[in-house]
Formats: sequence, structure tokens, C-alpha cells
Amino acid sequence: MGKCNRIIGGVLAASLVTQLSACGTLFYPDRRGQIDGRIDPAVAVLNAVGLLFYVIPGLIAFAIDFATGAIYLPNGQYSVAPEKLQDAIGADGQIDQARLKAIIEAETGRSLPLDDPRLIRQHGGSEQLAALGLQPAA
Repeated sequence: MGKCNRIIGGVLAASLVTQLSACGTLFYPDRRGQIDGRIDPAVAVLNAVGLLFYVIPGLIAFAIDFATGAIYLPNGQYSVAPEKLQDAIGADGQIDQARLKAIIEAETGRSLPLDDPRLIRQHGGSEQLAALGLQPAA
């Protein structure tokens, strides 16, 4: 009887883990922090499947997604193609802040405070440059 209980326990544990992983927080971590918006139907359906088969994990998934805001569709996301940003890189490999600000404002319609002292700058590696089709400057 001990082997049967272990198998049932293993199947139950595996199914609970798979249902808890249906949480939108795990699929879309970039959406965390949203306060409201339209609900993403894909995330809601995945949570509802958890609610349909396993009530407690489904409720937990919905609670986490609503608490973190991951269930909401992103609104007002802006992006700029990397090819357009190449104009802001000088011959010496340095970024022209004024030109970068102008490109971002022209593409997104938003003005970013690039001279803000709280701005965190991250320097990319050669792998990141290669992925964008850029050559590292010496």
C-alpha cells in the first residue's frame, strides 16, 4: 500500500506544481506592478483551468495575478527599433545623449529625462552588441 500512496502523492504534487505555474506572474514578469487595465484572456483562461480542476491552486493563481497586476494586458508600451538607435552612436562608440533623446521622442512621442541623475546606466557586453548587429568600438 505504501507504493500506491507514493505514486498518488507524486501525481498530485506534479499536478499542483503545473497548475501553480499557470500563473501570469511567471509567464509575464514584466507586467508586474500594473494597477488596472484590460484583463488578458490567455492568463485568465489558464487561471480558470486551474480553478476548474484544482480549486485552491486556481484561486491562488488568480489572487497572485490580480495582486501583482500580471493579469492585465500591457497598455501604452513603447519601443524603438535598434536600427534607428544606431544614429545616436558616434564614431568613437559613445552615445550622443541629445541625439538619443531626439530619436526616442520622435519615435514614441514621449520625452525622457536622460540627464536625470537617478538614471541607471547599464553597459552592454559584446554579445549584446552582436545580437543587435553592432561592432564593439575600442
